[in-house]
Amino acid sequence: MKRTLLLFVLFPCWLANAQSDKMKPIFNGKNLEGWTKFLQKQGATKDPQNVFKVENGELHVSGQEFGYVATTKSYQDFHLSLEFKWGEKKYPPRERDKRDAGICFNVEMLGNKIWPKSVECQIQEGDVGDLWLIDSVTAFVDGISTEPKDYAQVKKIRDGELPHGEWNRVEVISKKGKFSFLVNGILVNEGEYMSVTSGRILLQSEGAEVYYRNIKVEEYTL
Repeated sequence: MKRTLLLFVLFPCWLANAQSDKMKPIFNGKNLEGWTKFLQKQGATKDPQNVFKVENGELHVSGQEFGYVATTKSYQDFHLSLEFKWGEKKYPPRERDKRDAGICFNVEMLGNKIWPKSVECQIQEGDVGDLWLIDSVTAFVDGISTEPKDYAQVKKIRDGELPHGEWNRVEVISKKGKFSFLVNGILVNEGEYMSVTSGRILLQSEGAEVYYRNIKVEEYTL
């Protein structure tokens, strides 16, 4: 009950500007201008297997190797919106697991690491909207601080994911140290007092084929 009440208390201030006309594309649908690649085995420049490929106006992530694409720009106080849908292929070591990916944000430093210190909105079959706090990042959820760990998880409060093969809209709002995750317009997770409050945005490749489109951001002026 406490978690439900918190969602209703914070809901109006978080979503007042949801999907406003101030959102601007950060993926042009033609190439990865404004983004950098990193693959765990290949490093920051090589992608011989085309793990990240732009086709038909969409970002196609094969999932064949762990890695990410990250914005070259850092963001503080923003509203991110994107659409994703699952492909069919899965790869070791997760070929028998749920399809998995994620949106990491407030990434302070990129480097040769899977995964860099950040906050993650989980994109995983059945678990879209779970919170992951990576590399000792902390936040308050339900008024209680998470413990600093390599990976700390907070499950979503409700489900908004559509069936396999359909496009899902995921929104991440990060403002004044607070966060809110929406899946297809449904508020599924939120908290406050994040210990990291600015940085780059990255999209993971984590063993599953996934497509992204309509990647947009509105930056808040405080």
